[in-house]
Amino acid sequence: MGRAGTGTGGAAVAVAVAGPLLLLLLLARPPPGAAGDSQKGDVRLVSEQFSQSPQKLSFYSWYGSARLFHFRVPPDAVLLRWLLQVSWGSSPTCTNVEITVYFRYGAPPVINPLGTSFPANTSVQPSFFIKMLQSNASVNISHPAPGDWFVVAHLPPSSQKIEVKDFVPTCAYVFQPDMLVVRVVEVSVLEPDVPLPQNLLSHPSYLKIFVPKYTQELRLELQGCVSNGSLGCPVRLTVGSATLPSNFQKVLTCTGPTQACRLLLPSPPWDRWLQVTAKSLAGPHVSVAFSAVAALTACRVWNMNVQPLLPSSLNQSCNISTGLMSPSPSYQDQGRNSRLGNGPFCLMSYAVTREDVDVVSVRFRPLDRVLVLVQSDTPSVMQLYLNTGMDSGGSLTISLWANQSLITKNSWVVACVNAASPFLSFNTSLNCTTAFFQGYPLFLSASSREANLIIPYPETDTWYLSLQLVCPESPEECVEAVVFVESALSLVPCLHDCGPYGQCLLLRRHGYLYAGCSCKAGLPRSRGNSWEVWASTHCPAPQFYHACDQPGEAVLCILNYDTLQYCDFLGSGVSMWVTILCMARLKAALKYVLYLLGTLVFAMSLQLDRRGAWNTMGPCLFAFVVMVTMWVYRCGHRRQCYPTSWQRWVFYLLPGISMATVALAIYTSMMTSDNYYYTHSIWHMLLAGSAAFLLPPRDKHTEPWACSKKLTCHYQICKNHREELYTVT
Repeated sequence: MGRAGTGTGGAAVAVAVAGPLLLLLLLARPPPGAAGDSQKGDVRLVSEQFSQSPQKLSFYSWYGSARLFHFRVPPDAVLLRWLLQVSWGSSPTCTNVEITVYFRYGAPPVINPLGTSFPANTSVQPSFFIKMLQSNASVNISHPAPGDWFVVAHLPPSSQKIEVKDFVPTCAYVFQPDMLVVRVVEVSVLEPDVPLPQNLLSHPSYLKIFVPKYTQELRLELQGCVSNGSLGCPVRLTVGSATLPSNFQKVLTCTGPTQACRLLLPSPPWDRWLQVTAKSLAGPHVSVAFSAVAALTACRVWNMNVQPLLPSSLNQSCNISTGLMSPSPSYQDQGRNSRLGNGPFCLMSYAVTREDVDVVSVRFRPLDRVLVLVQSDTPSVMQLYLNTGMDSGGSLTISLWANQSLITKNSWVVACVNAASPFLSFNTSLNCTTAFFQGYPLFLSASSREANLIIPYPETDTWYLSLQLVCPESPEECVEAVVFVESALSLVPCLHDCGPYGQCLLLRRHGYLYAGCSCKAGLPRSRGNSWEVWASTHCPAPQFYHACDQPGEAVLCILNYDTLQYCDFLGSGVSMWVTILCMARLKAALKYVLYLLGTLVFAMSLQLDRRGAWNTMGPCLFAFVVMVTMWVYRCGHRRQCYPTSWQRWVFYLLPGISMATVALAIYTSMMTSDNYYYTHSIWHMLLAGSAAFLLPPRDKHTEPWACSKKLTCHYQICKNHREELYTVT
């Protein structure tokens, strides 16, 4: 079975789990849900299929271990269906596991399988997801929004047990999503203020209207609605497109006897087509006729970057310490009483400069000024262009500051951050909700003059920051009030570069780039106490590495974490290599060559994959073979067991071998995330202790050439104890 997660927000989403036979039936039959059986025989609909190469799933440990798929839904789509397929091997280690699949429109999903905390002032929406317990599943979405859609899949979080690579058999789980789209090829265009006659029988009507920039309000109305010649309007009107995880589609059901049925949309999405679907609610073979009318209310814009803030001839007062410029009363009157055409100004527009710094790194600055003027009757709006298709892989950060002396006790500066269109209805509501988007609110007051907001993975769109001064308790105080607000707006790959104990990594899926944080130190595996800190930092080889690899804040990193880890792994491997070769008692020249050669081999292999078990065990096994070969050679050459002393075997070799065996068992099978600091410290101590027992005794101090036997012919037999050479002098 499959389970759908939270965050649908009312979207028309259907989730099903399909076996192989049912999957073929799904591909063969007409799409359900979006238009029901009425789609059968509708020549206006065409279907398209999109696929991507499969990816091998991983157990979740950080965002980079999840697999991301990027799709583009074409315009005028009425149904989107994902077919999800998972395959795995036939080995006994391969069993059914729970696979979590996330869906999101406009940007990669923000997920948190480990339940960790986000930075302060971070706004995270619930993710829409399903859990797959079988090999196939499908997800249907009616009237999907055109543009970027993202799918992310991963296996359950990694187990607490720390498994050594290449020692434990693994199973490969391969995931592949296919996207099926049903779209309309014949769509009626609804012109503003022009009635469009429609007649519904068995098929729905597909309409669309273009919403230009600076549209303040959209009104849709069904006029002259009759059903089989009698009054009544059994019509369901669906406006807008479905998005995930949140969905703000508007559904208007007209069932009353009245001839008019209307829907009012404040701040509709600007500069795009808006999809409208009308479906008959009458019975079969019942005709419903009506005329669709759309009316747009244009917004009068005061462009603050074209007309100067203050004429040079007017008197001005400047605050030198803060750089704020106080407007004169004449400017306040001009801003409040000026008209363009027949309506008042509905917003003050501040042009914003976009500066591309690096990959997924952008700075936004108001053009020609640092401060933004905020007043009570007209919102101030800034546009942030995040629509390049590569901006959704970072984090949008917004910081606002207001001069505390200019904000009274009963006044607030309210800011709303929205995508597609700005929030303009400050005088009626402060919920920051536009027609199809729930915005992010920020508040500045006399007691809190700074506000911050972090939006991870913002949707690909044009974003708007709108600000207005409000006085809920005494509106008359805001009539003459003006506040200057300073802003810092940027798109960054990772907030604060993931902190001092994390690293920001740039991930890639085909041509799409996105960033993620990976913890490299200070991991919250468990709360460290003084014994853990002592145990993990008082071993000779890994002292500096484990001083950096600590939980919480008790961390000391004298070098880059990756460098310290590499040195720790290299030191452990080389120490085992040298210890075993010392036990072989090779000739000095050969021994030093092998020392150097082994160090180079370890350095290269650990650079390729430092967590591969055979990268360490392979050279050590070779050294062990060399040692056994030399011991067997000496046993045959001397015709007695080597080493010759039973004390050496009992008091040194057997204890050393036992300690090394226990250390290897702990390293391969006993380490978990909870006991890591204890077991890893014991591993290092056992390894160091075994080296102390296994290293051969130091040679007694002798002369390089010892002549111990004198012959009768006045010659001597001399032996070089270091090279085991003989000569006759």
